[in-house]
Amino acid sequence: MQKRRLDFLPAVDLMDGCAVRLVQGRKDQKTVYSNAPWEIAETWADSGADRIHLVDLDAAFEGSARNGEAVKRMVAAVSCPTELGGGIRTVDDAARALEEWGVSRVIAGTVAVKDPTVVESMLKRFGPERVIVGIDARDGIVKVSGWEEGSGMDAIVLGKAMRALGIVSCVFTDISKDGMLQGPNFPATTAFAEATGLKTIVSGGISSLDDLRVAHALDHSGLEGVIVGKALFDKRFDAPQAAAVLHGEIA
Repeated sequence: MQKRRLDFLPAVDLMDGCAVRLVQGRKDQKTVYSNAPWEIAETWADSGADRIHLVDLDAAFEGSARNGEAVKRMVAAVSCPTELGGGIRTVDDAARALEEWGVSRVIAGTVAVKDPTVVESMLKRFGPERVIVGIDARDGIVKVSGWEEGSGMDAIVLGKAMRALGIVSCVFTDISKDGMLQGPNFPATTAFAEATGLKTIVSGGISSLDDLRVAHALDHSGLEGVIVGKALFDKRFDAPQAAAVLHGEIA
């Protein structure tokens, strides 16, 4: 029997060209880890990452990309694919990231709520392998614009709508868990994957190798991978260990 494998996606959040982490998406709860994020990404890529998960926080909050040079340097530095979220709100935004900066796929978040026709246009131009959605929720309700604005929309309803448009994969984040190092909301994530039929990436709250073991052991074929951020920066475990657990190489 083929062993279960989940993708390992180390996360690098960018503000002013630096690698940072926020707590629950709050700008006033920021830690700066490095002014050379490409060096971090290169190390993780060489340590078993399947994909580097990049977030342009300036674009997420302000709607305008300010980290393009950092993104390009990271794409050039790594040996694995990259994905970029944060401020991808137009077809031109997606084209810039995919065609000029060289990322492998983009993540549509706020625009999926505010103007799903843009997501449809992105899919027509780039296809579902290069356009996925990010759904960020608190108590099951989607938050947008860098998590500062409520949408009033149920996360599962949005997920089903995106799948109907042709979206295949989704990053699902429980905001209450993000950056807290208290473990992910696995029940909500698996319920989302089951209800929507989307290949779902677990995001928010990974704190230990035990969390990764739980994710790997979950009996749900809809889970695609796991994003790990703060725990790696805080050296709770290292990237090779995370990759080995998620790839089913060690228990």
